[in-house]
Amino acid sequence: MFDNVCKFLAETFPADLAQWLLGEPIPLTELSPSELSLEPIRADSLILLKSEGVILHLEFQTQPDPTIPFRMLDYWVRVYRRFPECQMRQVVIYLRESSSDLVYQTQLEIAQTRHKFQVIRLWEESVDTFINVPGLLPFAILAQTGDRQRLLERVAEQINAIADRRTQNNVAASTAILAGLVLDKVLIKRLLRKEIMQESVIYQDIWEEALERGLQQGLQQGLQEGLQQGLQEGLQQGVTEGEKALILRLLNRRLGSLPETVIGQINQLPLPALEELGEALLDFSEIDDLLEWLQSHQPE
Repeated sequence: MFDNVCKFLAETFPADLAQWLLGEPIPLTELSPSELSLEPIRADSLILLKSEGVILHLEFQTQPDPTIPFRMLDYWVRVYRRFPECQMRQVVIYLRESSSDLVYQTQLEIAQTRHKFQVIRLWEESVDTFINVPGLLPFAILAQTGDRQRLLERVAEQINAIADRRTQNNVAASTAILAGLVLDKVLIKRLLRKEIMQESVIYQDIWEEALERGLQQGLQQGLQEGLQQGLQEGLQQGVTEGEKALILRLLNRRLGSLPETVIGQINQLPLPALEELGEALLDFSEIDDLLEWLQSHQPE
């Protein structure tokens, strides 16, 4: 979910991210991982933005990840192979505060190979970097602050001041989702108007994704329950059929060949009655004993 929001912001407000990360609002367009010569390791977390001479590679992370340094080197090689004329800026942006050493790792060293990349820990960044830029505003709630509730109130004020309705909707929804990393959902809903968020493209995409995931989980659960119920019913039926076969064999030995009508009556008996008949038949000496027993055990 957070990957989707960050991708959405990068693709919707590329000039704002370029101003933040490259120092100038150069035009950037999305570069599909399929344009690289190999399949990406994790396409879900990969964001590539390209200008005429620069490629910006972004990785947004909520948790420390020991594979990040190798991914940076791997993607640098892939991009260089495809676009050797372009400079490449690689930035790993950690969203949720962590004391892990991994969030401070800015290079990979393997034998004679050394590869460097930039790391941004949002909780150490100044709020002023984000607060006045619509495309960066959702990240403000994760920036350095001593009062995160007051910060969300400030962000909400900035969102309400956005003139373009569509931009306002998208920024509000993105802010609400990222704020879920650090604030209670009740507070978020109170400060950010729900009706604005619901009109957002990213809100609708995530809602549809959640709905699809819920349907899939419901279907899977239903299949599991159905299989379990079917297995239980199958076992029950197997036991019942086995009990019938055994009783009919014992009755044939004790009383001789049974009429088809009597066999039909026995086949209609439920398992508890069959078990009871299995004990009673030891006292039968003629067919009338069986008929009498069946008569007394007719279903009401």
